[in-house]
Amino acid sequence: MKCENLEQVRENIDRIDNEIIKLIAERGTYVVQASAFKKNEDGVKDTNRVEKVIAKARAKAGEYGATRDMVEALYREMISRFVNMEMKEFKARNNL
Repeated sequence: MKCENLEQVRENIDRIDNEIIKLIAERGTYVVQASAFKKNEDGVKDTNRVEKVIAKARAKAGEYGATRDMVEALYREMISRFVNMEMKEFKARNNL
């Protein structure tokens, strides 16, 4: 969409940000659920899975015309935060 002024640009950014935040919240609900299926802390950290997710994110970034390095950096930060959240949930669930 071609914007005609800064206000339109900002409105679209705000709309996109709203959708991103909703999706992050939704992702978080699945992260919490995942902790119930993990057998140990290594399963929560699962570096192999992290690298697979990063590889997929980089590929999708390329498909959509996003900067792969930026998408990877964002995903690494997001996943790190979600792993921390999942670890807290795992420890609480398992009385650790």
